[in-house]
Amino acid sequence: MTTCVDEISDGIFRISTFVPEVAAPAGFTFNQYLIVGDEPLLFHTGHRRLFPAVHEAVARVIKPERLRWISFGHVEADECGAMNLWLAAAPSAEIAHGAIGCDVSLSDLADRPPRVLADGEVIDLGGKRIRYIDTPHTPHGWDAGLLFEETTSTLLCGDLFTQAGQSKALTESDIVGPASEAEDLFGFSSLHPEMGATIRRLASLAPKTLALMHGPAFAGDACAAIDALADDYDRRTMAWREKNALAA
Repeated sequence: MTTCVDEISDGIFRISTFVPEVAAPAGFTFNQYLIVGDEPLLFHTGHRRLFPAVHEAVARVIKPERLRWISFGHVEADECGAMNLWLAAAPSAEIAHGAIGCDVSLSDLADRPPRVLADGEVIDLGGKRIRYIDTPHTPHGWDAGLLFEETTSTLLCGDLFTQAGQSKALTESDIVGPASEAEDLFGFSSLHPEMGATIRRLASLAPKTLALMHGPAFAGDACAAIDALADDYDRRTMAWREKNALAA
């Protein structure tokens, strides 16, 4: 496995490891995003077994012990499996997450008490500002949430727009079609009536860059991509309703 580091927006670095045996034969990327400021933040920690590679990658940009904040979309191994290893490596670092994630999981799982973020709360990183956004059950997980970096208008998308295969760091090519194909393959999302609306609200942030956890960062028409993804999930939810209505 090779872990690559690319700056996808000013001061935001995509740390990406391609794992060919996941979703073979296409393979799968696992991405973390390092936001550099006076108080650097790492979004996603990666699995515990990827910690040495991700730690080395962070060290290409900053001294890892400088890390001040650790966040992620929801509690899952690929998002936060290495969080306690990072807390040990960065003595001043704090986990930052929404209230549900902290109350249900992180207050017990994390080796240091987490910082509880309210929906819409902003942390000033010094040169960068991140806003926390609750997205419960979207794409999955009651505790799900995202971060928006305001100075670069970069939306850290978590599992939204997940796609299989290896990709370059930054693209303007279609990300909605591959995301729909990945949903067909994995069925990873929690379909529910509010899902499309929850995704569609993200367009109001007017992001310029979408930072995918599994796939490339996207620098095309982000609002159009968000709306199209929401439409796809509305279609899936309606199809699920109709299928179950017929079954009843």
